[in-house]
Amino acid sequence: MSGPLKGVRIVEIAGIGPGPFAAMMLADAGADVVRVDRVAAAGAKGSKGLSLDLMNRGRRSVAVDLKNPAGVEAVLQLVEHADALIEGFRPGVAERLGIGPEVCLERNPRLVYGRMTGWGQHGPLSHSAGHDIDYIALAGALHPIGRAGQAPVPPLNLVGDFGGGGLLLAYGMACALLETSRSGQGQVVDAAMVDGAAVLTTFIHGLRAMGMWTDERGKNLLDTGAHFYDVYETSDGHHIAVGAIEPQFYAELIRLSGVDPESLPAQMDRTRWDEAREILAKVFRSKTRSQWCQIFEGTDACVAPVLSLSEAPEHPHNRARGSFVEVGGVTQPAPAPRFSRTPGEILRPPPVPGEHTDEALSDWGFKPEELDQLRRSGAIV
Repeated sequence: MSGPLKGVRIVEIAGIGPGPFAAMMLADAGADVVRVDRVAAAGAKGSKGLSLDLMNRGRRSVAVDLKNPAGVEAVLQLVEHADALIEGFRPGVAERLGIGPEVCLERNPRLVYGRMTGWGQHGPLSHSAGHDIDYIALAGALHPIGRAGQAPVPPLNLVGDFGGGGLLLAYGMACALLETSRSGQGQVVDAAMVDGAAVLTTFIHGLRAMGMWTDERGKNLLDTGAHFYDVYETSDGHHIAVGAIEPQFYAELIRLSGVDPESLPAQMDRTRWDEAREILAKVFRSKTRSQWCQIFEGTDACVAPVLSLSEAPEHPHNRARGSFVEVGGVTQPAPAPRFSRTPGEILRPPPVPGEHTDEALSDWGFKPEELDQLRRSGAIV
């Protein structure tokens, strides 16, 4: 193992979405993360005979029956040797299973107990079901995304599940682990996607306070309201992204695009942004995406090709930085951010549920006779 979290041990109670993403980030940074999967899922493989859930990469999987008292006790034994635990149940479920924060912190007072939910551990909606789109809607993060006169556009599930969810939890866990190293005391990290999505809008709230942003969608600086911050179609049906906000970058955009500056209104004349957009749209439809890349790449015009998921790994810049790697025959994003002295790495492909039960439990202090007893009781597979 390498990475700045080398030596940190984390128990991950299997879940979906943001919890596994947080665990992936921590594992990429060097933490020894053991994923506790359901016994019923043990041995489950994809159509290609292996697990392709990339967010489970880098860690080992043990299959434990959390409805079996012996299985619960096994998890609590792991907790005794862990620095942190991650769970993504609805509020109260972990407590009913017998692995809630009070029990776990009693077994290990230094434990950082990470909780990942959509609505948080308390509040009127805390026990309600929901998904990314619901959390970002309530946080005010969905409303501004979209074009003028159109409905809001869900930004995949990147803002709630991953940006405001998994990354927020990983950040909270790292902060709490740092504090524990100083105080010797553990604590609970309550990460809610509605909170995280709200935090991501801080910059926009600042613009509103300064009178530089309105609630009218598609009429603002960064929501496709401005002609110099938008996506344009090229002659071959592809697209390029333009983000020339600063005057000097905007001047470079106009110069290299071949547009007559005299034909355009002043850059910040909001009343004529639509007019300027029509001029740029016509120009960008005159060449292919590749031709525009040859013109703009390496300049300060702030223009980039809009690449598909399959195209992005092949771009020369991404290849030079190693932004994508191949693990287990599958191309995927590389660990980020980069560390100069303790680089992170993907230790292994995603495990099949229960693949490392004996290996991981043995490494975490379980004796052979304990494993035999747990297996006979059906607590582990």
